[in-house]
Amino acid sequence: MGKSSLLNALTGRKALARVSHQPGRTRQLNFFECQNAPLVLVDMPGYGYAEAPQAVKRDWQGLMLDYLRGRPNLSRVFLLLDARVEIKTSDETVMELLDQSAVSYQLVLTKADDVKPNALKRKQDEVVALAGKHPAAFSEVITTSSQKMTGIDDLRAVIAGFI
Repeated sequence: MGKSSLLNALTGRKALARVSHQPGRTRQLNFFECQNAPLVLVDMPGYGYAEAPQAVKRDWQGLMLDYLRGRPNLSRVFLLLDARVEIKTSDETVMELLDQSAVSYQLVLTKADDVKPNALKRKQDEVVALAGKHPAAFSEVITTSSQKMTGIDDLRAVIAGFI
C-alpha cells in the first residue's frame, strides 16, 4: 500500500484515491479539495518503484517539478519513502531538486507495519539523518502505516497546522 492508500487513510475514505497493487498507476496530478477546510491535497505520480519506462519516469519528475516551482501557496510537500527498502538514488535526486527549487518538504516513512521494530528504528534514524543534510527538508520524519493507521493522526495534525 503506497501513496493512494495513505491518502485514503488520511482522509478516512476507503476509495477516495484509486489503489492498485501495481506501483506507478498514478500517471497524472490528482487534486482532492477538502470540503471543510481551505486545503487541496495533490496526489502526484511516483518515481521510484513505478513500473514504467525511465523516459516516462523522467516526464513525471518534470511534471512534478513544473507544478511545484513558484507556488507560494504551497505549504509543504510530503515525500513518501517505503520503510521496507533502502533509500534510492532517485529519492536523493528528488530531494536535491526540491532543495534547489526551495520547496519545503517532509519525509514520511510508509509501510512501517511491514518492518520489525529494530529495523524500523534504524530506518527512522537513517531518514532523520538524511533530512538533516537537505536545507529544504523539514527535520521531523513521520512514520506511517495505512494498514494499522500508525502515524496517521500525526500526519493529520501537521496538515491541520497549515489551515
